[in-house]
Amino acid sequence: MRSGPLQKHSLVNPFTGVYDKMLTPLPQVLIEPSLRRALEEDLGLAGDITSAAVIPPRHQSVVAAVARKPGVIAGLDCAELACALVDPSITVTRHVKDGTAVEPGTRIASFEGPSGSILTAERTALNFLGHLSGIASVTAKLVQAVSDTKTAVVCTRKTTPGLRALEKYAVRAGGGMNHRYSLADAVLIKDNHIAISGGITATLTRARAMVGHMVKIEIEVDTLDQLAEVLAIGADAVLLDNMTPAMLRQAVEMVDGRAITEASGGITPQTAHASAATGVDQISLGWITHSAPTLDIGLDFVSMLSG
Repeated sequence: MRSGPLQKHSLVNPFTGVYDKMLTPLPQVLIEPSLRRALEEDLGLAGDITSAAVIPPRHQSVVAAVARKPGVIAGLDCAELACALVDPSITVTRHVKDGTAVEPGTRIASFEGPSGSILTAERTALNFLGHLSGIASVTAKLVQAVSDTKTAVVCTRKTTPGLRALEKYAVRAGGGMNHRYSLADAVLIKDNHIAISGGITATLTRARAMVGHMVKIEIEVDTLDQLAEVLAIGADAVLLDNMTPAMLRQAVEMVDGRAITEASGGITPQTAHASAATGVDQISLGWITHSAPTLDIGLDFVSMLSG
């Protein structure tokens, strides 16, 4: 993996009609509460007693966040904000941007300022940076795996409580797209909704009558017979759950462009291409947010400025 800007999968988001290749940072007001909670948890009631005990107050250093493994970076805003919340005098210099693919040894960012403050912020900064970069990295691998198809890689609501906005941002940094942010974004009728509401026809009919004209409706189906019933009524999208590639191909032919097609359930890096090659618009995967391994990023001492 070469260091440089990640080539995004050039797709139009079928839900919004737009796909923005530029990665837009999250507003600080969305990420600051998560950083504050993490720092409060780490500082406890007495603060960083180790740094206070062994680092002279006037000691100044430069340290660098360095990639130990290849991957895609996400979360630089979090790392910088963690430092700013601990000590506004820490200066952060970014050497790469979020969405950049890096090799081991790549210097990601440098931190200059009071040594004790930098060490106090270190773990929180690296926790966020490593976690979000891990999500971006696995997303990027999946995007690359299906890059010869029209299919988008999409996340789900299977996110860490309190970190959804950040984790979905990391998916975008890896070249993927986001599904619903919350239950209020769209109607997504799953198998339990259908079972409780009395079947596909009754459930879709009720949903159509209840929601406004701006709300899209997606419904989950497990069989081609269920899909035929959905198509007779109409839906904006169909979630094709745990279907084989052969069934997915048949489903795409049946839909024939009348709805967005989303394949979901048990899709792995090894099976992603086979699913995408069927012609589905999206493959959705919960594990890219809930089970992505952290990208190994360390903090290395560069130089002492004063002390």
